[in-house]
Amino acid sequence: MNRNHFYMLKNKLVIILCTFLCLALLQACNTQQKSPSLSRILERGYITVGTVYGPTSFYVGSEGETGFEYELAKKYADYLGVDLKIMASYSLDELFSRLEKGEVDFLAAGLTITENRSKKYNFAPSYNNISQKLVFKQGKIRPRNINDLTGTLMVTAESSHVENLVNLSASYAELSWQENAELDSEELLLKILDEEIDYTIIDSHTLAVNRRYYPEISIGFTIKKSEPMAWAASKEGDDSIIASLIEFFGQVHHNGTLLALDDKYYGHVEEFNYVDTRQFIKAVEKKLPKYRSIFEKYSQDVDWRLLAAISYQESHWEPHARSHTGVRGMMMLTLPTAKQMGIKSRLDAEQSIRGGAKYFKQMFERMPDRVPHPDRLWFALASYNVGLGHLNDARKITKQQGGDPDRWVEVKDRLPLLKQKKYYKQTKYGYARGDEPINYVDNIRRYYDTLTWMDNKQQEEQKALEVLEQQQLKKALPVNESEPIVSTD
Repeated sequence: MNRNHFYMLKNKLVIILCTFLCLALLQACNTQQKSPSLSRILERGYITVGTVYGPTSFYVGSEGETGFEYELAKKYADYLGVDLKIMASYSLDELFSRLEKGEVDFLAAGLTITENRSKKYNFAPSYNNISQKLVFKQGKIRPRNINDLTGTLMVTAESSHVENLVNLSASYAELSWQENAELDSEELLLKILDEEIDYTIIDSHTLAVNRRYYPEISIGFTIKKSEPMAWAASKEGDDSIIASLIEFFGQVHHNGTLLALDDKYYGHVEEFNYVDTRQFIKAVEKKLPKYRSIFEKYSQDVDWRLLAAISYQESHWEPHARSHTGVRGMMMLTLPTAKQMGIKSRLDAEQSIRGGAKYFKQMFERMPDRVPHPDRLWFALASYNVGLGHLNDARKITKQQGGDPDRWVEVKDRLPLLKQKKYYKQTKYGYARGDEPINYVDNIRRYYDTLTWMDNKQQEEQKALEVLEQQQLKKALPVNESEPIVSTD
């Protein structure tokens, strides 16, 4: 063997060895990426959570990132003492792929624990139970069971709805459906409203939120009964993350954090009234534009949309509204309250709104600073309705019974006790119709949610229109013109 041939062979061996080493290192890196552990999370100082975009999981609102799953994941990150990094997906297929590739540490996306998923992933303790509803458009023939389905049924690909349909097809040979990986639950609802499809399946908690915006969506029947919902983690690696999640959920269950968060997002949408929702949406379109500028003018530190929601609950935006108790006007002020707020005419829309805004702000400022947001808002609303004295009586009863007097979800359970003699005789302000402020607050929260959604949608459409107009203007300009055209006349 000559010297040159020897060196060529040596170089090849070095290259092959380096290649094997690189592959081994790459494999080790991939293994490490696919095997997240609690120690690795704590060492790097952040946790990466996979979720999906949507009103019940994660979205960017007027005050920044929000959503039930986002807030709960943030509390877990705080529990660990690390930062939270959200990796949101537009499809479930992409979401599960990221978990399997080790790009996220776990999934927090309103996932139900199904038989097939349990084989692939580990699940944390359940934090809710939901059912699957088959829905259709109001006015169409209502299907009451699977045999009544006569049109197109479309569901989101990789969803638990697909797994349920596959199981049902064993008993219903004629059952057929389409799967779409590009459309989420809300987009499928829009397809129903546009009559592009006839049916879809949606989880009960997602439906409860969306019916506030799309009241024409009606329930045909429950196609899958209650299932537990939980966060999903990879089966790769150790069980340290799942062990940590078990401890975390035990804590938030025990201290009421989970209960309060559930009430924040779902507590006020459990009841649905089709007629009332349609009337409100119509009033937003027809009546509100006349008074919007006034609400904005006097809202001060309060969201004008919340002030408008209060006014709708009080008077349906009728300046001359009157109740049998003597309260009058847009904000339904009593005569003493109107005088206290410096209002001369309760029937003048602007004066009434100004007085109501001032009075609500006083109620808000009288709430203890330790009461968290948004509970402080709901307490202020209850005070606006039933009076601060009665609210404090209910908070006192809550504390005596071992509840948290600073959480609305716990106090509202005690407010009805103010109707029972054995309770109200022990209070400072006595008897009160304590169920009324509960309904009052829930109604306003629903109106506020719907109005906020409609207003945000209008703003998005306006921005899109402005962008389109700018693009059309650029196309209309002469190709060689880099400066604005100025008339020389």
